[in-house]
Amino acid sequence: MTATPVSPSEPELGRARKRKEDARLVTGRTRWTDNMSPPGTVHLAVLRSPVAHARISSIDTSEARRMSGVHAVVTGADIAQRQGSLPCAWPVTEDMKAPDAPSMAVDSVNFAGEAVAMVAARSAAEARDALDAIDVDYEDLDVVLDIESAARDGSPLVHEELGTNRNATWTFDSVEAGTGGDVEQALRDAEVRVDRTFRQQRLIPAFMEPRSVLVDPTGEQYTVWSATQVPHILRTMIAMTLGTPEHKVRVIAPDVGGGFGGKLQVTPEEMLTFLMAEQLGRPVKWTESRSETMISGHHGRDQVQRLSLAARADGTVTGLKVDLLADMGAYLRLVSPGVPILGALMFNSIYKFDAYRFTCTNVFTNKTPTDAYRGAGRPEATFAIERMMDELAAELDMDPMEVRRRNWISHEEFPFDTIAGLTYDSGNYEAATDRAMEMFGYQQLRDEQVQRRQRGDTVQLGIGISTFTEMCGLAPSRVLGSLSYGAGGWEHSQVRVLPTGKVEVVTGTSPHGQSHVTAWSQIVSDRLGVPFEDIEVLHGDTQSSPRGLDTYGSRSLAVGGIAAVQASDKVVDKAGKIAAHMLECSEQDLDFAEGRFAVRGTDKGVGITDVALAAFTAHDLPEGVEPNLDAEASYDPENFSFPHGTHLCAAEVDTETGGVRIRSYVCVDDVGSVVNPLIVEGQVHGGLAQGIAQALYEEAIHDEDGTLTTATFADYLVPSTMDLPEFRTDRTETEATSNPLGVKGVGEAGTIASTPAVVNAVVDAIRHYGVTDVRMPCSPQRVWRALSEARSSSATEAESGGGLGSSDSDGGFATGGDR
Repeated sequence: MTATPVSPSEPELGRARKRKEDARLVTGRTRWTDNMSPPGTVHLAVLRSPVAHARISSIDTSEARRMSGVHAVVTGADIAQRQGSLPCAWPVTEDMKAPDAPSMAVDSVNFAGEAVAMVAARSAAEARDALDAIDVDYEDLDVVLDIESAARDGSPLVHEELGTNRNATWTFDSVEAGTGGDVEQALRDAEVRVDRTFRQQRLIPAFMEPRSVLVDPTGEQYTVWSATQVPHILRTMIAMTLGTPEHKVRVIAPDVGGGFGGKLQVTPEEMLTFLMAEQLGRPVKWTESRSETMISGHHGRDQVQRLSLAARADGTVTGLKVDLLADMGAYLRLVSPGVPILGALMFNSIYKFDAYRFTCTNVFTNKTPTDAYRGAGRPEATFAIERMMDELAAELDMDPMEVRRRNWISHEEFPFDTIAGLTYDSGNYEAATDRAMEMFGYQQLRDEQVQRRQRGDTVQLGIGISTFTEMCGLAPSRVLGSLSYGAGGWEHSQVRVLPTGKVEVVTGTSPHGQSHVTAWSQIVSDRLGVPFEDIEVLHGDTQSSPRGLDTYGSRSLAVGGIAAVQASDKVVDKAGKIAAHMLECSEQDLDFAEGRFAVRGTDKGVGITDVALAAFTAHDLPEGVEPNLDAEASYDPENFSFPHGTHLCAAEVDTETGGVRIRSYVCVDDVGSVVNPLIVEGQVHGGLAQGIAQALYEEAIHDEDGTLTTATFADYLVPSTMDLPEFRTDRTETEATSNPLGVKGVGEAGTIASTPAVVNAVVDAIRHYGVTDVRMPCSPQRVWRALSEARSSSATEAESGGGLGSSDSDGGFATGGDR
């Protein structure tokens, strides 16, 4: 898509504007945290445990302290009374078990990569060199890696003081909630029952910019620059964890090179850098290596999913039972225990169920902690239910799209109260699906698939479907409160019209690639009638933007953007009082359009720029009106927003090598009203890349000792543009009814939808050989193994007079993995 020509009278909303941000970003005028070095800055390096579970017998730092350029060497014992415990803001149950989570280990380590000492030195190289001189003795303990094993009674314990590896068990039951019937009865009465177990592999956020933090204690406040998604939350948590008064902490998120949830965190390194700056009284900076990202930054996903689906013989689903085991890793991070709970509200997806029960048990293991990764719980849920719909179709020998059509919510039924207790306000699944199938050539591809099977081609064709919805715009505060989340879901904005008519927009959301500057300029331009070019957007600094809850969960536009709308409308109301006074008329006689107040029925009027100057001079203002055109608003959404779409994938599978090639990928998404189609297209493409990466390429693998064996990009397989297909995208549009712009959110949609579309295509290509599942990532080896096992099973059953067999692709759920 290309940018459209600009007409001054044309509305900004819906216009394909090129991004304001890009001119600076692509010419090297960026402000990454690692670019900054105030005078006197020293550099921090962190020593990390090479073992997954051990007691620390001793740490000898004497040689490191004597090395050239070293200012300080600090161990966990040195700061044991000062560092506190890293926060977890989501206690999902009243009896949730949570260990202390020190930024630096004191007596024991619980995952390979945990911090055990730190060095501050004149240069980053000198700090890293000094790490090699620190001698740590470890006393090995039993390592717990497999989720299922860890959840069993009698398993070795990650944290002995807890007496269990189970963090919490959270349940939603449609009978107890009053939203539906008894799922066990539905399963007993089912004419068709489908039971499956799926494995969501562990993933590592692979953002462009590594994590980095710089703390300067030399001013009136501690100034913290951090590559973070959550500057406001970080400020509050520094104060609560370390005891530094909040008003003495300023957090700035400068340019942030991607996050995907991986920077939605209060990290040990942020606390450690703060403590070292406090100790030395001078600026301290830490920037990680890429391998540090992969072993110590939080991971994502990592679930075992057991599902039972009840249905009638005509394909109508009647009940769904979900049992999850979710790996927390060694500690709880900011929202770790709540991530799978978000999925609880989405396993029903776009479908109508009579009964539903969801149970999730969170489990500790000796692995890197997990937390939010793009989609946070909703990709996991969408994958499971979309795989189950394909499995139901296979059981009934029905077309998988027909099974979906028989069960989804029709557009006439909105608003619709779901079995999980949410109210979907709008949608049209039929329109998105019809458009996608037309673009895809669905029937022609099905015909080709039949022909290839009849010929016995070496390369078989599979068609994968994902008809999805998600809840985003996180979130109504009352809903978060009901889920025991430790904060609200509101957002804040301020709009200031300067004396010359230029505008500053302050937003509490903090971008890391989402194009806030461009989108907010378009929104406020339309609202105030001020040129797009005359608007500046300020963000990511708790001093200039003191209130906000930051960026995650596709909330920026649907929550932060609406706060900007409300603040803009307050500016117009305020300006109207001054304009009426200037024009000697009643406010009720004024119309406002395209930046101008006009007296109805006359040619008298005044522009908002003139009103701004009149407010500044304050020579003749109405009684009680302040001399400015500033306004602010905090917006708490009344509901989530629910984008949806249909994604279709055609994949070719080489039955001799297991190789998978995506031949065609089509998606039609409905994200409500579109502010800027260029931005939407970019968000969709990025999301598709990450979802396809989970399906085919990425997996964090630990060996039997708990060492991450995929700690570099040589081993952790992130796809390049050469590995991805060309995407054909389109949109339908049903406006959200819960906000004045009708927007729904797009940041996570591609990731949520694409993974099951691709895996369904892979399985569909080889299902006729007896394959019912291929564990992600669907690498050539795993696909080849699934085929080999299915063929072997088929041959064995044929010899004994049985029918065609099927096989789990990976022989169970081992902790490790293979390519």
